[in-house]
Amino acid sequence: MVLGRLKNKIGVSDASSAPTEGDDIGSENQSILMGIISQLRPGCDLTRITLPTFILERKSMLERITNAFHTPQILFEANSTSDDMQRFLLVVKWYLSSWHIAPKAVKKPLNPILGEVFSCFWDDLPDQSTGYYVAEQTCHHPPESSYFYMVPEKKIRADGVVIPRSKFLGNSSAAMMEGIAHLTLGEHENEVYSMTQPNVYCRGILFGKLKMELGDHMLIKCESLELEADIEFKTKGFISGDYDVIEGTVKDSRTGKILYTITGKWNGVMEIQETKGSKEEFLDTREIKTYPPQVKPMEEQLPHESRKLWDSTTRALGENDHKTATDEKFKIEEEQRRKARERAESGIPFEPKLFRKDDENEVPFIINAAIDVVNDTSEEMKYKLNSLFRIVPQDRS
Repeated sequence: MVLGRLKNKIGVSDASSAPTEGDDIGSENQSILMGIISQLRPGCDLTRITLPTFILERKSMLERITNAFHTPQILFEANSTSDDMQRFLLVVKWYLSSWHIAPKAVKKPLNPILGEVFSCFWDDLPDQSTGYYVAEQTCHHPPESSYFYMVPEKKIRADGVVIPRSKFLGNSSAAMMEGIAHLTLGEHENEVYSMTQPNVYCRGILFGKLKMELGDHMLIKCESLELEADIEFKTKGFISGDYDVIEGTVKDSRTGKILYTITGKWNGVMEIQETKGSKEEFLDTREIKTYPPQVKPMEEQLPHESRKLWDSTTRALGENDHKTATDEKFKIEEEQRRKARERAESGIPFEPKLFRKDDENEVPFIINAAIDVVNDTSEEMKYKLNSLFRIVPQDRS
């Protein structure tokens, strides 16, 4: 049975972070936060608001996106599976496996500046496979983070864009995560999966404890297989309910017939049930081995690469020196504003360096390299990507 074959063996995690119930805000930080909140009204756009640095994660949104690619062994299993239904369920399992990888405290990634780039690689994946990722901030208003990922040896690629739109909701803020990703399995006649993602809510910014929740719906579709998964991330009610709960279905998109239901917690255990069947464990995020990426040494990075660009800010954050972090962050943002004024005065629009506009694709920007995961060899794919932008250190080129 399909469910029995999904019981793959996954090693114990060595890098994931256990979720926490929440974080108290210190009195100093509370006063800073209240000063900002006093300027806000429910429903207003937060993209132009400078948030206090104590809630910032020590990485850019371009790097945060890589969380989706920390559990490739599940994706590899999907890629090597001939059964269509099993393969689709494994893709769902892989996508669900990434959301638990998050900071212990409530943290917001740094907003990338226009033209910022982040790249990383994996050279320790199962089956001696390698992985490559590159992202660029292709638009600032609205903020669009375009990214590309590939595993050449497995003929796997992902093209996507993340467009967070922030709103203040009273005692909460929300990041409405627009955008879409396309996952391509080149071993299966160029099979493509389209994926959206849940929204992110930060609760307790006025009173109570800070708590991050995922909410609303995440969709995974494969037109060629005529299958669709709709996973709802449920937020806790004011009086009843629980944190981190999901409820979802897998259905035949042609007939609308529900084939499976998936329930549980996105940062714990999830179960799957075939129609009229019994529940079985689908995924236990506490038992997943994760593969964090590697990056080039700082001295080999260009000034607009995320780690180098935000180095002074993130080092200050690591030392809890929020005044310095704020000052360094302001310098970067002020330089971005200066460049925006120059472009406006000259009438020359910004053009991404690594991605190109694709009006015929749901993903608005795709990698500016003719990488064909179906027909190219793994070495050809690596060469094409490395010719566009060097991801690996010089001693590995």
